[in-house]
Amino acid sequence: MKLQPDKSDVQTLTAHGPGWVAINNERVESSVVVGSRGERFEWDASDFSQLGAEHFAQLASLGAELIIFGSGKRIRFPQPAWLQPLMAQRTGVETMDTAAACRTYNILASEGRHVLAALLIEKP
Repeated sequence: MKLQPDKSDVQTLTAHGPGWVAINNERVESSVVVGSRGERFEWDASDFSQLGAEHFAQLASLGAELIIFGSGKRIRFPQPAWLQPLMAQRTGVETMDTAAACRTYNILASEGRHVLAALLIEKP
C-alpha cells in the first residue's frame, strides 16, 4: 500500500510567526482574509482596536458557512453588534488567536468546507 498526503487545491496557511503568516508559502505581513474558494484580500486593521462593524459586514457579504476570526497574539472577542450581519444569515463565527485560526482554517478548508479566515496580523 502506497501512502501519500492528500493534495488540495485550496489556499493553505503554510506558516506563521510574530507579525506574519504565509499563504501557500508567500509571506504576508498585514491583516488578511483568506478563503477556501480562492478569496484573498487585505483586511484593513493592524490591531484589534481598529476593528469595527464594517469589517465583519464585509465578511458577511462573502457567503461563507463559517468565519474563523484570528484575533492576534491573544484571544479577544468581537463586540456582538459587529456580528449582527453574520448572525442574520446564520453564518458561524469562531474566535481564536491567529495561530490557532491558521491551523483550524487548514483543517476545515481541506475538508471542502466554504470557510474564511479573517486574520489580524499585529506588529511584534
